[in-house]
Parts: sequence; structure tokens; C-alpha cells
Amino acid sequence: MSDGSLSQEEINALFAASESGGGDAAPSDSGGESISSEEMDTMGEVANICMGTAATALFSLVNKKVEISTPVVSEATWDDIIEQYEKPCVLIRIGYTKGIDGSNVLVLRERDVKVITNLMMGGDGTELDEEIGEIHLSAISEAMNQMMGSSATSLSSMLNRMVDISPPTSDLLDMNESDDGSSIDSFLQSTFVKIEFRLQIGDLVDSKLMQLYPISLVKEMCRNVTESMADDSDSTVEEDTYSEPAPAPAAAAPEPQAAPQMAPPPQMAPQGQPMMGQPMMQVPPQQQVNVQPAQFQPFTGAYPMQYSPENIDLIMDVPLEVTVELGRTHKSIQDILDFAPGTIIELNKIAGEPIDVLVNGKYVAKGEVVVIEESFGIRITEIMK
Repeated sequence: MSDGSLSQEEINALFAASESGGGDAAPSDSGGESISSEEMDTMGEVANICMGTAATALFSLVNKKVEISTPVVSEATWDDIIEQYEKPCVLIRIGYTKGIDGSNVLVLRERDVKVITNLMMGGDGTELDEEIGEIHLSAISEAMNQMMGSSATSLSSMLNRMVDISPPTSDLLDMNESDDGSSIDSFLQSTFVKIEFRLQIGDLVDSKLMQLYPISLVKEMCRNVTESMADDSDSTVEEDTYSEPAPAPAAAAPEPQAAPQMAPPPQMAPQGQPMMGQPMMQVPPQQQVNVQPAQFQPFTGAYPMQYSPENIDLIMDVPLEVTVELGRTHKSIQDILDFAPGTIIELNKIAGEPIDVLVNGKYVAKGEVVVIEESFGIRITEIMK
């Protein structure tokens, strides 16, 4: 190509390269976008703060120590998730309804979901033989609702705007099966952002938790966080550099003039009157203030007139519920279900011990059981003070 023109062989080679995909790749569903290293760092900090509050919320649900490690942010595809993650898994979808527009997906291992839901239902986190059903999915959705609700609160403080989420939905997905893409979110069918955490719950769980975001949503969040931080920085600089306004420059000094002669103070005659030839100085009269010692009403046990004891007559006809309590005990649900005619329940009272008399649920007296003709009664032996 010494004359600057293309030969036929070179033209054919260019056409062949174009037909075989040697040209620019078509944009993906994510718009051909990619996140920068700065955006990865920003998103990592955001995820670290949000998951810190989420871990606190999860601790209150499972009553076990919860630790979520520093996140690792990267780009991934659904094929990467299938290769790296244990199967099957549970997908929890969280949509944002206020503050930002978009959604994200949490991915949890099946065993981790069983442990969390078992702990939430009062178990010890070891009975995991049961298959995941609707009750597990509902429980993990509620757990994620609490966690991501706390996370949204932290995100609100970073964005300086209210961020809210919709109730999460959970699905069990067996990634071993062939998938046509209908069971996963649309943004997962192209490149997305994967944030991976190490999740530890006591000595029961040491696993991975993944949070998947669309690239467009990550860019929006990073941009909003950066702008919010810039606004806070500007306001801080304004506060730090504020000072009292400088005084106005002094006007040019006028020509020197003779200082005004001040009249000497009046010389008072012995009788308190100014001497002749002296101006009288007007002194404003001092305001008289009436000062008296504080007086307090004596503190006595007497009732004020409006609360006099006679007023109790107004409520004498109000009915009250009187209860006589023989004793109390505590039983488990299993024991109660085993109740049958003839079952004997031991109470915390000893035979012959005074029983309690309650009025509207309040202890007022003690007494002993008596029989009046064919009915039981109570003889008051002591009034509670």
C-alpha cells in the first residue's frame, strides 16, 4: 500500500473481520457502561456503612452475634454467579420506592436461610432437615425487610434525602437447572455490579452474602453521594471561614477644631440646691421596686376544696371487678396441650396460706376461704397498704 490506497486483498480482509465480530462490540443491556475504580471505592464505602446497620438489625432478630465483613465490589455476569455460588440459593428482591430509582437483589445460600429462619422461630439453628417452604421464604423476607430498612436509613443520611424500600420478595432458585432468563431480574441478564460480604452468625454460619446492583443504579448512587459530600464540604468551609464583618473604614478626619468646653458639674449648696450661675442637672428619679420575701402556702395533708373526701360520693356506684386468686404457676405449651380431665396442676401457694384479693387487677387484701351455705366466700384477714 505504497500509494496510500487499499488493495483488494486488504478490503476483503476488513470485510471479513467485520463479519466475524472484529469490529466494535454491540452495547449490552447495561448500555455498554462500566464502573470506574473510584465508583467501586465509593460503592464499597456505601455498602460497608449500610451493611453495618443491617447486621445490627439481624442480631436483634436471631439473638446471635452477627458479623458482616468489609465488602468486595466487582463487575460480574449471571454465569459468574452460577459458577461460584452454592446451589440452590434464595434470591431476595428489594426495590427502592423513594429517594432513588431502581432495585437490587440479595443472594443467600439455602442453608443460611434455614439457620436464620430457625433462629427467628425460637430454634437453636441446628434443625435444618426441613425443606425450604413458604414459611421460610416469608420469614427471610421479613428479616431482609428489617435489615434493608436499617440500611435505607443509613443511605438516607449519606444522600441527604429520604430513601425507602418496598417489602422484599424471596424465591428459591435452583441454578443447576437451565434458565431462559425469565426467573431472574432483567438487569442480571447483562453485566452488573456484585458486592460480596462474608456473613458470620455465631458459630452457625460462616458463608457469603451477595448484593447485586444494576450498573446504572450504582452510578446514580455514587454520583448522589459525591454531590452530597461536596455540599457538606462547602457548608463546612463557609462555617469555618465566617468572621465578623470588618468595621467600615474611618472617614477622613475633619479639620481640627477646638474641643468643646464641658460645663463643670454643678456645685451644690449645703442645702442641696445648685449655686447661682450653675445649670441644674436633671437626674431621672429612681424607680421604686416593691420587694417582698417569698411566701409559700403551708404543706399539709388536707385536701383542696375541689378534691375533698366528700367528692368520693360521686363514684360510689362505679362497679369494680373483685378477683380471688388461689395461686399461680407456669407451664409450657406442651404441658398445656397435654391437659385432660383429671390433670392436677400444682400452684405456688401452700395449703392454708392466705389467698390474694385483687380489685381490677390490683392487690388490695389477703384472706381465707370460707363456705357460706353452698357457696364459697372469702374472709378478709389483711388489707394491703
